[in-house]
Amino acid sequence: MRCSLRTTTAVVLLLGACRAPSNSQTRALAIEPTVPPRQSVTFPDGWRFKAGEKAAFGEHFMIASNQGLASDAGSEVIRAGGNAVDAAVAVGFALAVVYPVAGNIGGGGFMVIRLADGRSATIDYREVAPRAASRNMYLDASGNPTDESIIGYRASGVPGAVAGMAEALSKYGTMSLAQVMAPAIRMARDGFVVDSSLHLGLRSSFGYIGKFDARDIFYNNGEALAPGTVFRQPALARTLQLIAEQGPKAFYRGEVGDSLVAAMTRGGGIITKQDLELYQPLWRTPIKSTYRGYSMFSMPPASSGGIVVTQSLNILEAAADTLPAWGTAAYAHLLGSAFQRAFIDRNSKLGDPAFVNVPLDQLTSKGYARTLAKTIDPNHKTPTPPNGSQIVDGMHTTHYSVVDDQGNAVATTTTLNNGYGSAVYLKNVGFFMNDEMDDFASAPGKPNMFGLVQGEANAIAPGKRMLSAMSPTIVLDPKGELFLVVGGAGGPRIITATSQVILNVIDNRMSLADAMRAPRLHHQALPDTLMVETNGLTSEAEAGLKRIGHAVRYLSGLANVNAVMRVKGGWEGVSEPRVGGTGGTSSR
Repeated sequence: MRCSLRTTTAVVLLLGACRAPSNSQTRALAIEPTVPPRQSVTFPDGWRFKAGEKAAFGEHFMIASNQGLASDAGSEVIRAGGNAVDAAVAVGFALAVVYPVAGNIGGGGFMVIRLADGRSATIDYREVAPRAASRNMYLDASGNPTDESIIGYRASGVPGAVAGMAEALSKYGTMSLAQVMAPAIRMARDGFVVDSSLHLGLRSSFGYIGKFDARDIFYNNGEALAPGTVFRQPALARTLQLIAEQGPKAFYRGEVGDSLVAAMTRGGGIITKQDLELYQPLWRTPIKSTYRGYSMFSMPPASSGGIVVTQSLNILEAAADTLPAWGTAAYAHLLGSAFQRAFIDRNSKLGDPAFVNVPLDQLTSKGYARTLAKTIDPNHKTPTPPNGSQIVDGMHTTHYSVVDDQGNAVATTTTLNNGYGSAVYLKNVGFFMNDEMDDFASAPGKPNMFGLVQGEANAIAPGKRMLSAMSPTIVLDPKGELFLVVGGAGGPRIITATSQVILNVIDNRMSLADAMRAPRLHHQALPDTLMVETNGLTSEAEAGLKRIGHAVRYLSGLANVNAVMRVKGGWEGVSEPRVGGTGGTSSR
């Protein structure tokens, strides 16, 4: 069997496999997806991407991530006989090595699994607040939030990534932890070649992470690692090797955890040995919903993503049998209004279900969505209370989508929160710590760094999981066959970007390449602004939106999505084109 190279505009994809399909995979490919043919689309003049590009194609399996070397790790595992869960865990650990801006073992995440035999599961390995955390710990004397929830040792929640990935592997994988971690260990020990993306990210972040020990690892006299440099991380390699040999206990009860706690103590952090020992990932019941005959599996709280994606799509389904034409003011108004209403509920009603009575049945019901849809006036924008907060640019989480040759699928979103987390780098063990404490409502009613204004349901409490917007989602076609695996990065914009890729392939019948490249919009209730990517509206659409009352704000980019879609004869994959780069490999 011979493999060929295909260059795409995707960031980094590893696509396809060089092995013969199994009987079950041959059956899967024989059943074509029951979706209408794709339609061409015209993007606005001046939009940064061209319509009609081709997605990368893989006949047997597909992995889409933000880093090609991480996707390579997953491919290596599948070629060795592993399944999608094995590959997803391999990708997750590899991202901790080659994509330190968001890949991690010092953070957490969520994973949605849908197996070829019909079983589905979600695992929550979100960080939790340390036992010493308190409701007002980040407020100054005037009651205003400080930056201690964003940068420094006190910003970190107890990490969940190692425990969560190991637990997913134990329940649904087919390989050992040592086997799936081998590529990550090798890249940390032997090094990998620094690309321009890592170089530029480090260069722009020196003022942030250069305040701590990362300056001694990622910089030389203040200069970021140069492209082409072979970058070795012996401390991280040793940490990963310990985890591979001893399992999660090396991190939570052993040498790695002891080093983490010692660093926290030196820096004034509050994570203790007991916090690590008490940490547990949680299996949760997936949110199962439908949209126009398609079925979706998504993440429940402590993520808000599954609820808000479901609620937004339910509102749109109730509002119109057929959505207005894509790219028009009517389309943008309807989407923005649906997102606005769903975010009002998100910001006031959602939190860790161990601490808050989340009205999940109400928020995901078709009936409730119909009542909200009736409040949308096609000719007037509904205001939300004004707020002066500003939303910042950033795509500091990472999502990856995996489909194997058996038809098993995994959607995983993982994060440190801010780029490079809290900026605290633990040089003795080789990884960045998260700053997820900022995802709590440090001061309910006041915005966090993403401009989100949240309520008491997401206030800080010891042992509580902070609310997330991560939205890993798996979509089945009307015959119940695997169709789309999707998710993204970008704070609250994860929800709206994920929703729009789903809408683009279902309602707007775009190819996956066009669905990923199409301009995106975002509304999160507060600030009361329709956010649109620069040059993402025609002049007519912008004028129409302003006539009915929308304040339009342009941003350079809205979210970072990675997706895999089933097509005739195999799978297409697209990694986020907005973050630059080219390349990928495909099967025969």
